[in-house]
Amino acid sequence: MQRREFLKTSTLAGAAALAPAAARLETTAPYGRGTTPFAPLKAKRLKPGDTVGLVAPATAIFQDVEVDIARESLEGLGLKVKVGEHLRDKHGYLAGDDKARAEDINRFFKDDNLAGVIAIRGGWGSARALPHLDFNAIRSNPKVLMGYSDITALHNAIQAKTGLVTFHGPVGLGRWDTWSVDWVKRVLFNGEAVTMSNKKDLSERNSLTQVDNRTRTITPGKVRGKMMGGNLTVLTAILGSPYVPDYTGAILFLEDVQENLYRIDRMLTSLKLAGILDKAKGVVFGMCSQCGPGNDNYAALTMEEILADHIKTLGVPAWQGAMIGHDTPQWTVPFGLDVEIDATACTVTMTEPAVV
Repeated sequence: MQRREFLKTSTLAGAAALAPAAARLETTAPYGRGTTPFAPLKAKRLKPGDTVGLVAPATAIFQDVEVDIARESLEGLGLKVKVGEHLRDKHGYLAGDDKARAEDINRFFKDDNLAGVIAIRGGWGSARALPHLDFNAIRSNPKVLMGYSDITALHNAIQAKTGLVTFHGPVGLGRWDTWSVDWVKRVLFNGEAVTMSNKKDLSERNSLTQVDNRTRTITPGKVRGKMMGGNLTVLTAILGSPYVPDYTGAILFLEDVQENLYRIDRMLTSLKLAGILDKAKGVVFGMCSQCGPGNDNYAALTMEEILADHIKTLGVPAWQGAMIGHDTPQWTVPFGLDVEIDATACTVTMTEPAVV
């Protein structure tokens, strides 16, 4: 995704800052590296009139109009919005320093008057805030948390440390098209145990067959497991940290944007070497928007070949093309909830509501 420049300049400094804090956390909290010692924890469903907190865990907001758009979008869902104290902070390309970004999240989870916490955008930086999150407070005050892209770091960490079901879905500045809004309402407001399948509208291209949002079976079959994963770049970046939950028996879902195909190959290799791929019971690969071979790289593997090498060889039910990604209407995916995938029909079915 489009954070390569960030990583080039911040990886060394970020690693130095994160490692000592992560070590301190492990010695003071009863959480093992790579484990999920909690039963699933659910937040209350959202209702019209509820108040949600708007936070910026990653990249900075550079124009006030962006805050207006995000707030008005959430108000369009019938919600009231409380803006994080540090939402407009800036530290280079980040929305304030790491502790300040985490502080907004901690404060909103502790606030009994709030029903949810919504990220205004992704970008880069959520991983840097993880050592400063109060996971005990998050577990003691379960709320809806939603976002995607860089928010993958929060989803994985909160699942590893609390068991709370969170939601890989629209951010405040994301797509709020009718199709995506419908999934938000069905999952978060209505509390439905939905079956997610891709949008089908032949009239969009005046076609005789599906062209946009096509799906493709990699390995047929049905299987149940806990839905976990997110953005491939972000998940790969936190491997080996105490903020990655146990992926044993998981349904692994992945997406990315603006990545050369060799990088997708490299990151899937990292998941393989880390044991994540071999632990998964099933795989759902979403969209990889604007992912291509790169300049002068004409002999690159295709996406189909990369998925055949890394996913088909697992022998577990798997399919690609799910409406999980950056440049498409998107589902609201419950992170940490048991689902059943049908890789032949290319669907994901929640086995129970994700909210209470």
